[in-house]
Amino acid sequence: MTIVVTGATGNLGRLVIDALLERGAAASEIIAPVRSPEKATDLATPGVLVREADYRKPATLAGAFAGADKLLLISSSAVGQRVDQHRNVIDAAKTAGIGLITYTSMLRAQSSPMALAVEHKTTEQLIERSGLPFVFLRNGWYLENYTENLGPAMKTNVIFGSAGNGRVAGAARADYAAAAAAVLLEDGHENRTYELGGDEPFTLAELAAEVSRQSGTHIAYQDLPPVEYTKLLVDAGVPEAKAEMLTDSDLNTALGHLDTSSRDLSRLIGRPTTPLADVVAAALNA
Repeated sequence: MTIVVTGATGNLGRLVIDALLERGAAASEIIAPVRSPEKATDLATPGVLVREADYRKPATLAGAFAGADKLLLISSSAVGQRVDQHRNVIDAAKTAGIGLITYTSMLRAQSSPMALAVEHKTTEQLIERSGLPFVFLRNGWYLENYTENLGPAMKTNVIFGSAGNGRVAGAARADYAAAAAAVLLEDGHENRTYELGGDEPFTLAELAAEVSRQSGTHIAYQDLPPVEYTKLLVDAGVPEAKAEMLTDSDLNTALGHLDTSSRDLSRLIGRPTTPLADVVAAALNA
């Protein structure tokens, strides 16, 4: 069985390949389509099949997928351009005779009011209409969304946001990668949707308290009105469209849209999800 992992040089894609290998997949049965093969020499070393492909260039995709049985479509990072790029991948998967397409979607994609959910919702619909067997992995927030950006908080002693007391069922990126590997290697997941999130939801105030505990420096959470939070992000150099998206995400966090009581993630990976404390520790010790 040969598996395609798109976005293989991205943070999640690399972890999925690692998880597949750890679960016994042969490197020679993993295809890694990448835009720049010269940047993926580390993937080629253990025998992973690196092929040149680009979501934006349909002509490159079907050939890159040739001979594969299953495909993991890791959602594009190009917010606003995802639907066209994903459509190209789906069409190429059909042309290549792929037997299963697994897509990294977003928590409750079909009903979520979050701005980020729109393209995920549309992509799921495209996959369903394609007629290909599918698995939707509706990933919640990555813990690394917070822990990889602690530098400003450590300088100002404040984590800013507009999430109020909303809880985030976040999980480590490696947990989501392990779930993807599980559904790609196991039978019985066809045409199923999984709502994925961490076992222990937290507020941003609790995140700040955990960073304080581990760093020995008091870090506070300061909740801002959305206009002020957006301005703070823009003043810090975040492009306005992304700043508005981040504010929208926080506002929806306050309303509970990044929380879930589902335990699909821990069931798929066969263990509890990685605690927030562990991911904070990794970030502070990096």
